[in-house]
Amino acid sequence: MTSKVTYLGELRTSSVHIQSGSEIISDAPTDNHGRGEAFSPTDTVANGLASCMMTVMGIKSKELALELKGSTAKVTKIMGTEPRRITEIHVNFDMSIAVDQRNKLILERTAMTCPVLNSLHPDIKKIITFNWK
Repeated sequence: MTSKVTYLGELRTSSVHIQSGSEIISDAPTDNHGRGEAFSPTDTVANGLASCMMTVMGIKSKELALELKGSTAKVTKIMGTEPRRITEIHVNFDMSIAVDQRNKLILERTAMTCPVLNSLHPDIKKIITFNWK
């Protein structure tokens, strides 16, 4: 088992990661009857994409003896209707290091192999931008 999700009422859930015990609270967004006081379930999907891409780049950067610490990603999720679903995810990376063109290409290509990216429906438009020092 990966996690346990408990409905807390008022469109809020608690998700506990079994291995670590860490918890994520989710809340329905304000445009869908919620309070928007925490990540919505679709926010976590979009955020998971950026987190996954950063993680696989981190793995590759260790192999290349590079340090990505301090790099950030800004995530924007766009929702559609009929059916209500994620239609676009924009991930804008601000990389904390200056690297040569070869390493940029390696890290960017590595990011595009992330399991979350490969799991998202092909109809979801993914706009990925890398900003290097």
